[in-house]
Parts: sequence; structure tokens; C-alpha cells
Amino acid sequence: MSNVPATYEGGCLCGAIRYRCEGEPLTLYTCHCTDCQRQTGAAFGMSLMVLREKLQLLSGTPVTYTKRMPDDGREKYAKLCGTCGSRVWVEFSVAPAVANIKPGTLDDTGWLKPIGHIWTSSAQPWVKIPDDELCFAGQPASMLPLIEAWQKRPRS
Repeated sequence: MSNVPATYEGGCLCGAIRYRCEGEPLTLYTCHCTDCQRQTGAAFGMSLMVLREKLQLLSGTPVTYTKRMPDDGREKYAKLCGTCGSRVWVEFSVAPAVANIKPGTLDDTGWLKPIGHIWTSSAQPWVKIPDDELCFAGQPASMLPLIEAWQKRPRS
């Protein structure tokens, strides 16, 4: 895993939405919830948590899809490209200071390595989760363990 670049950019599949983020992310994790499985069309989704104030929209106007979570009523606001449908980042009613960039939208993904996994109770049975990574069966009460693990991770 290489070091995190000081500034990283990305965008949607068609290029209409472009963004830039500066500074160290808070954490990077994999989510195995059924919402992420449906949204990605894959076994899991990934989230690169950043400070919202560090995320800058460079071009385009994202469409917002709002989802109310049935477990506790919190809302998440997915920012999507209205042309190609790519989910670019997500914001949260309970944590307005952060955003989760969908890391597959980054121009350079070579430095990505998740530090942990959430909603492992919904993980596909064939997915192998490394024993040395943090795991939560559902939604963690706090993201602090994932943030602390990211800060302590080995760097090359």
C-alpha cells in the first residue's frame, strides 16, 4: 500500500461530475450490507470517509437520492451523476461533518486498502475477510475504531 496522496481527484463514469479532496482520509472500510450490495451490484461497497469541508466539487451538479435507514431513522444522502448514475459520495444526517467517497470513483486507486469491514453478518458466504482486519457484524455504534485503525496502519 502506498501513502495517501496529499490531494486526490475523481469523478463519475461519464466525467460530468468531478471532485477533489485534500488531506488524509479518516478511514477506508468495506461494507457488506444488503443496501451496498444492491447499490454496487457486487458483494460489498467501499467507503473512504473524509471531512466534508475537504471535499470540493469541481464540475457538474450531483443528484441527491435520500434513503432513510429502517433501524434508527437516520438518513443518508447519496450524491449521484444524473447522466450515468454513478454514486460518487454519500453524506449523512447524523454526521454532517463527514462524507464517504466511493473510492472506485478516484482517478488513482492504487493506494487503497480497507482497514476493516462492517455488516459482516450480511457478507456473501464466499467472501474471505482477513483475520487481522476489524470486523463488525452490523453498524458500529461509533466509527472511531475504524478511524483509529486507519491512523495506526502501516505505511510504505
